[in-house]
Amino acid sequence: MADLEFINISKSFGGIFALQDASFSCNRGQVHALLGENGAGKSTLLKVLSGAIQADEGEIRIFGKTARIRNPIDAVEYGIGTVYQELSTIPDLTVSENIFMGRIPKNKLGYFNRKKLYQATIDLFSEYDVSGINPDDKAGSLSLSKRQMIEILKVLSKKPEIVILDEATSALTENRVKWLLSLAKKLADQGRIVIFISHRMSEIKDGCDIITILRNGKVVGEMNVDEVDMDAAVSMMLGRKIEGYYPDIVSHKTEEKLLEVRNLRYEHILRGVNFDLYKGEVLGIGGLAGQGQAELLLALYGVLKSTGEVTLRGRPHQIKTPNKSISGGIALIPEDRGAQGLLLPFSISFNIALSSLARLTSGPLLSRAKENSIVNRYMDVLQVKASNREMAVMSLSGGNQQKVVLAKMLATEPKILLMHDVTRGVDVGTKKDIFSLVRGLAAGENAVVYFSTDVEELVNVCDRVLVMFDGNIGASFSGNEMTQANIVSASIGEIRNVS
Repeated sequence: MADLEFINISKSFGGIFALQDASFSCNRGQVHALLGENGAGKSTLLKVLSGAIQADEGEIRIFGKTARIRNPIDAVEYGIGTVYQELSTIPDLTVSENIFMGRIPKNKLGYFNRKKLYQATIDLFSEYDVSGINPDDKAGSLSLSKRQMIEILKVLSKKPEIVILDEATSALTENRVKWLLSLAKKLADQGRIVIFISHRMSEIKDGCDIITILRNGKVVGEMNVDEVDMDAAVSMMLGRKIEGYYPDIVSHKTEEKLLEVRNLRYEHILRGVNFDLYKGEVLGIGGLAGQGQAELLLALYGVLKSTGEVTLRGRPHQIKTPNKSISGGIALIPEDRGAQGLLLPFSISFNIALSSLARLTSGPLLSRAKENSIVNRYMDVLQVKASNREMAVMSLSGGNQQKVVLAKMLATEPKILLMHDVTRGVDVGTKKDIFSLVRGLAAGENAVVYFSTDVEELVNVCDRVLVMFDGNIGASFSGNEMTQANIVSASIGEIRNVS
């Protein structure tokens, strides 16, 4: 008998099965991975376990006994802790307050005991080897990666016996991903059950013991990680053999400069960045986290008030606001699609049309015909999987939410598309679609600035890669020099080939 058993779990929404007779088991001491495309049923299954939703049919057994999990409070009582992909930190509260929300220690007079709260946070940091975060910092001042760590620590502070990590690495920087993989192993070694969802095969291979694969709401396979053929696992996820995961790179780069950046500076982060972007080029941006990549994209889009000279299609360009950037033909796919790219409670149609209102209105009136045309076109181009265009974006899978962000910005008809780690947290099928889209944009004489934390992607998607180091361009690679080894070496300052 397994320590945790899912037996014939079924769940449907509007008559469509999200889970259908799904059965598998987990044991203490294991890091158990769930693989599958977005919409395969992984998150639905774990929401059933965590009490966020209730199954229509089936049974869950925990340590040999049937578990009746009707809500998240029941789940906590069964020792279940869930780290969701969507962040729930409250920006105006401190790190400590977010972690111990509802459990903040009080003194004899009933007031918050700040000293005990601080010490409890420091003890938690020490237990789980966390550094670089001040317990008294406001959560809203922290990077996305650090806010994700707060979510993880919030769950671990409750000492769960079953730990669910639902795409918990997707918002983490590379060194933090290593931290979490090591942490998952540590939790398993302590005798806990760890269930791990990730779309990055390298993380599955490095951090997990067992893989269960879901497709269309059904369990279609289970295997030990040390025995798995990753190509076979991907084919099982998709229900077909995957070919051409990365597109063939046919260069469409011309000698025409779409963008010239000279001496771009922002506070102490960007230190005089210089580069050119050519029509038909996919220009990769690499480097370790915190070297100025995010600030570079935000400065070019007008979010950050930078200094320097920018020439757009041969003319001086004053970067003032995102609206001015969009009107100049520059669009950004942001880092955090939920907080920066979408209005989640609103419809797909509303979100896609939002950045193109100037072209859809005549005076104060919105042209529904133009709106419908744009929304239908880009939903079709991006192959957004949704039952209808009026669905709330928050009801879509992560991959389809990302496609809506892409559709929204492509609808502005940009000449230059800035992309911030666009494949983060999306499944392999959606990644393949995005890679093809990026190369297609270049073939259409546009240009793409493609920042990715995945070095393999940079090598296989881009024409040229700039590696940022200490707020500047440390190295530039193209042709045979554009290798993973060279990019990683430049990321740590071992190669510097840009004067």
